Amino acid sequence: MGVPVWGYYPAVPTRFVLTLSCPDRPGIVAAVASTLANLGANILESQQFDDPRTGRFFMRVLVEPVAGETIEQADLHGAVAAVGKRFDMDFQLRRADAPYRTILMVSKFGHCLNDLLFRWRNSGINMDVAAVVSNHPDLEPLVASYGVAYYHIPVTPDTKSEAESRLLSLVDELDVDLVVLARYMQILSDELTARMSGRIINIHHSFLPSFKGAKPYHQAYERGVKLVGATAHYVTADLDEGPIIEQDAIRVDHRMTPEDLVRAGEECEERVLAHALRWHCESRVLLAGDRTVVFS
Repeated sequence: MGVPVWGYYPAVPTRFVLTLSCPDRPGIVAAVASTLANLGANILESQQFDDPRTGRFFMRVLVEPVAGETIEQADLHGAVAAVGKRFDMDFQLRRADAPYRTILMVSKFGHCLNDLLFRWRNSGINMDVAAVVSNHPDLEPLVASYGVAYYHIPVTPDTKSEAESRLLSLVDELDVDLVVLARYMQILSDELTARMSGRIINIHHSFLPSFKGAKPYHQAYERGVKLVGATAHYVTADLDEGPIIEQDAIRVDHRMTPEDLVRAGEECEERVLAHALRWHCESRVLLAGDRTVVFS
């Protein structure tokens, strides 16, 4: 029996994640599976969903080469493209370990930002934080403690267009895959949301539209709510109404002060946003019109 060498670990084979959607018809799973097998790919995970509402089929597959083999991403992409043409597929292929280059955007509430930076630093989410962008300078010291670039881009009614142009320039310059609104309190333009469709995630308290405007938790306190919650969703031109990725709620009661509700809500926002971002960065979320398919 061989003796293991101290400190030696066998190389982990490169894994790929394939996600796809197409009009539903017989033979899709068989065609994908045989295509992968012919390339020497071993399927580690496979999840499918047939959406009767839209008539579309959704699939997520995690693969790695069979023992002793290697697979080039270009070859895998080409083979999937060939079968995809037969089934009119929209598909994406990524290395499973490739982090999503991400810009985090924030205003003055730093709880979600701090939570995401901590999770990123501890490898809890498969992302690479390229920068933090804010319309205020307040949170720069926090971001600096994580060694991340901080861009203060003020926004006024007169400078909104220029601010968004600067953001898009950063997206291009930093090769960014995803923008996360971690309590960024500015409404994005229709032009920006259209250009970044499916690539901007937002978090908001679930009281909307019942408690709009300033201090929603204080409004909720005055109404004696029994639940507080949060919703993470993709951003569209319809304010806070984009495809939902994750939601959660916690019970509260009459003994809690407005400040207690704020903290409970913030903790829920942190948790919901982290879940949504983790799933997105593992290629587990597929857009299905105004809804999402989440292979959690």
